[in-house]
Amino acid sequence: MKKNTFNNPVFYVSAFVVLLLVIVGAIMPNHFGDVAEKMFNFTTINFGWFYLLAVFIFVAFLLILSVSKYGKIKLGAVHSKPEYSFFTWVGMLFSAGFGAGLVFWGVAEPMSHFFNTPFSEVEAMTEEAARVAMGYAFFHWGISQWSVFAIVGLVISYLQFRKKQRGLISTSIQPIIGENKSIANTVDTLAVVATVMGVATSLGLGILQMNGGLKSVFDVPTSIWVQIGIAGVMLVTYLISSSTGLDRGIKWLSNINLGLCLLLLVFVFLAGPTVFILNTFVLGLGDYLSSYIHYSLRLTPYTGDTWVREWTIFYWAWATAWSPFVGAFVARVSRGRSIRQYVLGVLVVSPAIACIWIATFGGTAVYNDLMNGTSIAQAVNVDIAVALFETYQHLPMTNILSILSIFLIFTFLVTSADSATYILGVMTSKGSLNPALVTKIVWGLLITAIAIVLLLAGGLEALQTVSLISALPFTVILLLMIISFTRMLSSDYKQVKQDKEN
Repeated sequence: MKKNTFNNPVFYVSAFVVLLLVIVGAIMPNHFGDVAEKMFNFTTINFGWFYLLAVFIFVAFLLILSVSKYGKIKLGAVHSKPEYSFFTWVGMLFSAGFGAGLVFWGVAEPMSHFFNTPFSEVEAMTEEAARVAMGYAFFHWGISQWSVFAIVGLVISYLQFRKKQRGLISTSIQPIIGENKSIANTVDTLAVVATVMGVATSLGLGILQMNGGLKSVFDVPTSIWVQIGIAGVMLVTYLISSSTGLDRGIKWLSNINLGLCLLLLVFVFLAGPTVFILNTFVLGLGDYLSSYIHYSLRLTPYTGDTWVREWTIFYWAWATAWSPFVGAFVARVSRGRSIRQYVLGVLVVSPAIACIWIATFGGTAVYNDLMNGTSIAQAVNVDIAVALFETYQHLPMTNILSILSIFLIFTFLVTSADSATYILGVMTSKGSLNPALVTKIVWGLLITAIAIVLLLAGGLEALQTVSLISALPFTVILLLMIISFTRMLSSDYKQVKQDKEN
């Protein structure tokens, strides 16, 4: 093992914490699930307002920054060029940030809102319910979720490639916390644990969906043993990919993911209700934009309704737990782009692709239920993991679409896990951009183990609740990162201006 890992307490402490969670979860899965649920309820009931306000601040900060005088600053040397082509870059962003999550929720979320509406006054399974469902799905997968990733990625990229410093979370808030090693190690350890939980949640969701797809196509039973088998195959695959490095395994997998996504997207768009999909996209976009502030700050203290907690607040907490990994990965692949280009790509292009995906797949499912009398929403309510495959039942070439989607989910999972082991290696190797292979293998094993434990502890509910364990304190860290980054930009800009005048 490389010296920078061997002498790093962050590696040992964070690995011990995750291993302890794995052991406790394996020995007492039901108790583990109960504790996770209590923590979920505590954080969302008492701090839901904080999550909503923080994410709203993130979006405002990034948009203002992109149009400010700082927008032209490069994430790298003054005359540096982007390291990857736009297509490859977007593919990497898409694979790391959305991955299997969007494939899972692209149909499942709008159909869930269609069946159980976000507003008590809206009748379920109606035209109005369908419209609200699409608008809310756009909102949840739009710029708000991506702003959380973008903050981390922007600051770390600036540190690594502009200031030639370590791309660690602790380094990003050093102007505030100072040179205190204990605080720095605690922050980095928290970031590692948050990353493991966020990645494990997404892997677990993908494994559940793959099991649903295998049941739909090959009548493979839905069982924990099948899910453990999927996890095992996935582990071997992404460890092999991880050994090839960033410019081979992850790069090629990201291009395959984006290409296969576009293939499925175009086919469903053409084979499905094309005009309805276009109308749904435009109307959904309008509803998203017009309701943005309302949805961003919506709470229900007067009615006691739990919908916002179960959906919006969960999503923002999940994104926060996912952000150290996605942000660090986005930073790694964004060298050479200006802050303005970065914000445009991360905050506009990626969410736009997500909204198009939801309009196409979710819109097709909604159309079939509304116009053709199908029961996709009821099927999703029974088993949310089969949403995509139920929609394929009403399209031509059902089995081929299902098999391609199973493969896509698998490659997304492998890409996410491969990227995560690399980033966790960086985070626990004092910021080294070339972490030791053994470090990546350790994290690959622990991520897979915690995902299996979460599936044992209660499936989807345990996956959703445990991701919030580290999200609350990390939201505070993200706000500190904004303050710290603003100070860095202002100081560096003044220095550059003085150098030019001299």
